[in-house]
Amino acid sequence: MSAANDKMTREERLAAKLRENLRRRKTQTREMRESGEDGVSKPDTER
Repeated sequence: MSAANDKMTREERLAAKLRENLRRRKTQTREMRESGEDGVSKPDTER
């Protein structure tokens, strides 16, 4: 581990991991929506 990580408290490490996970999940969700893989059919606007 780096010196910076050695000095972080448990709470700080957990908070950093949570932020990292949230960013990763948001990115995944955004990519899934853009590729149309969200599992929800889009409303048909042409009638």
